[in-house]
Amino acid sequence: MLRRDVLKALAALAAVPTAAFASEPGLQVGDATPFSHDALIARARVMAGQAYEPRADVPQPWIDLTYDQYRAIWFDSRNALFEGTDAPLRVDVFPPGLYFPQPIKLSVIENGAARPVLFDMAVFDTTDQFPDLPVDGNMGFSGLRLRAELNEPGIFQEYAVFQGASYFRGIGTGQIYGLSARGIALNTGEPEGEEFPDFTEYWIERPAPEMGDTVMYALLEGPSCTGVYRFDIRHGAVLEMDVQAHIFARTDLTHVGIAPLTSMFLFDETMRDRFSDFRPAVHDSDGMLIRNGAGETIWRPLTNPRSLQISAFSDSNPQGFGLLQRERRFGDFADLEALYHRRPGLWITPKGDWGRGAVTLVEIPADLEIYDNVVAYWRPSDPIPQGGEAQFAYRMDWGVEPDLPDAPLRVLNTRMGARPPFGPDAKPGFIIAIDFEDGAWVPDDLDSIEKLIRASAGTVSEGVLQTNPETGGPRLAFAFEPEEAQLAEFRVQLRHDGTPLSEVWLYRWTP
Repeated sequence: MLRRDVLKALAALAAVPTAAFASEPGLQVGDATPFSHDALIARARVMAGQAYEPRADVPQPWIDLTYDQYRAIWFDSRNALFEGTDAPLRVDVFPPGLYFPQPIKLSVIENGAARPVLFDMAVFDTTDQFPDLPVDGNMGFSGLRLRAELNEPGIFQEYAVFQGASYFRGIGTGQIYGLSARGIALNTGEPEGEEFPDFTEYWIERPAPEMGDTVMYALLEGPSCTGVYRFDIRHGAVLEMDVQAHIFARTDLTHVGIAPLTSMFLFDETMRDRFSDFRPAVHDSDGMLIRNGAGETIWRPLTNPRSLQISAFSDSNPQGFGLLQRERRFGDFADLEALYHRRPGLWITPKGDWGRGAVTLVEIPADLEIYDNVVAYWRPSDPIPQGGEAQFAYRMDWGVEPDLPDAPLRVLNTRMGARPPFGPDAKPGFIIAIDFEDGAWVPDDLDSIEKLIRASAGTVSEGVLQTNPETGGPRLAFAFEPEEAQLAEFRVQLRHDGTPLSEVWLYRWTP
């Protein structure tokens, strides 16, 4: 599946209603068969040794639907799985077609047995703009949505969606959908193109009334690999997902992305000259945060480059990484519809030994906010050879900032603009201003703070440190003259008494 097809599909998903007025037959299930996690892993291992066979498409008229026609069919949430029961979960399904030509399978697990959820057009409602379409044995759903009582009893609201390739999204209570995650990333940014394996089947354990977790399993399959994923999901102000991934290689997997995140960054205060827009910023995430294996905390503001840009942060056993949205005020975006200030961040906490590799950031040029153009993931140093397998476990926190121990001063914002040419000998350059948060450990005497400012090319000034009256924290401003450079890597940090006072600010500048 092409990246932009996936993104268009996710945009279409946001427009699908969650309720309708129709008959309520309810989702029906078929005959039971034994199920176990171990048996599913064994099945995926056998599949990896066989040639890849793409799944059959739904009937062509479903694929030929227009965007408006696809919006004219939706699931009646009164037909949800577990509706009318004491289970603390409701599961909705989405129709196939348009960007979702291949259906997924869904089953319910209870007492060690799985029952398939049967496709039935009667669980959907349509407008009079939806055409009559054929239904055959290849019909199925395109994805699923999880709902629970987030704010008040009896009102089930959504908190996670799984739809399209191996994409899924989640939100903390009170947030709206923004960035996405995937089961795996393969060959991201490579010249031969990226591969998008699919979650082809899902299994959901029927939760007991008192259970807080939703347990799901997913079978991954693509031309280069198969895999099994287990999700333990807990909704709340921060949506928590514990993930166990077991991957089997059909071919040599030389460029694997573990725990991949996908987001959108169009512009912010560093690049206002490129976009004429009434809003001061447009993005789902504004930076990547890394806590590396040595305990160093790194903040890398996102950019929208003019050409493909890939950054690799080599590490061993990282403590965590993620894409965050630190700008949280309405005025940061001034957008009454997109509400970017309510988009979640997503933090990955590895479990176990991840070994050597690199947190990798891919930034893709974009001219519209409908395209996700940022990808972040862990790339292991060692490839997975054909016939080999690998296991990874990690925690995903969908919400705001991770609670990091001994966290230094956070970077709140980065601003950049051309420096006025003062004097006849002035060279073209820029002013870069970095705002740090306030903290009890910030010394009153700012002159006692050491300013570390390094650039791989061009020249930088020693910088000026002042208190920002709005944030209460220090602002570091310095001049940068690129001279003949076409690329410059920055590393900036505040230190006091020989110890880090702030996060490490990393940035890649290009003309």
